[in-house]
Amino acid sequence: MINAAECWSRSANCKLMGKEKDISFRRATILLGACDLMFANRRAFLLIAVLAGVAILPEVSEARKRAPAPPPLSADAVNHAQYSSAPLDRPNPVMLKAQILLDRATISPGMIDARNGENVRKAIAAFQEVHGLHATGKLDQGTWNELTRDANAPVIVEYKITEQDVKGPFATSIPHDLVKMARLPHLSYASPLELLAEKFHVDAKVLQRLNPGKRFDAAGTSILVPDVGTRQPAGRVARIEVAKSSKNVRALGENGELIAFYPASIGSKEKPAPSGRYKVRKVVRNPTYHYNPKFRFKGVHTHRKLTIASGPKNPVGLVWIDLTKESYGIHGTPNPSRIGKSYSHGCVRLTNWDALDLARRVRKGNPVDFVDKSAPLPARETPVQARTRE
Repeated sequence: MINAAECWSRSANCKLMGKEKDISFRRATILLGACDLMFANRRAFLLIAVLAGVAILPEVSEARKRAPAPPPLSADAVNHAQYSSAPLDRPNPVMLKAQILLDRATISPGMIDARNGENVRKAIAAFQEVHGLHATGKLDQGTWNELTRDANAPVIVEYKITEQDVKGPFATSIPHDLVKMARLPHLSYASPLELLAEKFHVDAKVLQRLNPGKRFDAAGTSILVPDVGTRQPAGRVARIEVAKSSKNVRALGENGELIAFYPASIGSKEKPAPSGRYKVRKVVRNPTYHYNPKFRFKGVHTHRKLTIASGPKNPVGLVWIDLTKESYGIHGTPNPSRIGKSYSHGCVRLTNWDALDLARRVRKGNPVDFVDKSAPLPARETPVQARTRE
């Protein structure tokens, strides 16, 4: 807090700074008087501020009481959720159920967070396109009906934590600096909660909301989790398409049909994604990460090569799909919440579970096309169409 003498000093110093050369002695005196008045009455100002705050607090409290409570994320609420036209502007059972069903359908929404975010809108648009619906990316009644048509099994189920889930080792912290990261023997999960969240493709906060008061570090504990199941390869992958503008990866069949869809982070200003066709060279699980100083990544201050140990928090996650374009690949990530919202160092970054899923489907020699915009997808044949054709 400044005092009157400081006010005087600052006004007089204006002459020396050349900002107000015509400041008169009279104006400086008025300023000094104003400062004196303000500091003489500072107690009054403080009292007024306190009284104003006290007057406002009941209104704020009342407004909070009037605001609707966030919808519950219980197993019953999610499993029995039905579409409604209510805004989906915060975590809710309808969007959580939709994300789990999309994940099961191998049209990945990325990290399941119960929110109506960009990645789930991409997934909804892809689902709509292959089912002959208007691809708006918005969840509507028609899309909900198609999505839940054969969804008889519950989407939230009970899971018993195993010894393997909690045995670790777990990392106390993972540095962001690659030089410091290179000193670690393994890039592990930070906790059993983080491991379980990745195992079920879900945001750790959502997992905690599904299990209030539960511990995640004790084997034998029963918790509620999204039933993402095991994605079964459906059809043979003929090629992979990386759409740079819409930030997604599509595994396509012989006739261009969609086999799997994943949101992605693609390229950066320092190392933009390439264009054209390349091929899958090999798949490496639990890869080490090699940094070459010629990349000159932003924030990396070293002139020597680095090798970073394997693990889920490794910069390329749990799998590396190597391409015939030198130093480029499709890989996992240590930060699933950032997929589609940040750039990668030139490569194609997916969530660990999506990268592992794609790795199971591809073979050496599969073409990988980097395109600016995806071509339209052919609609899948509906059961009614199949019966008519027969």
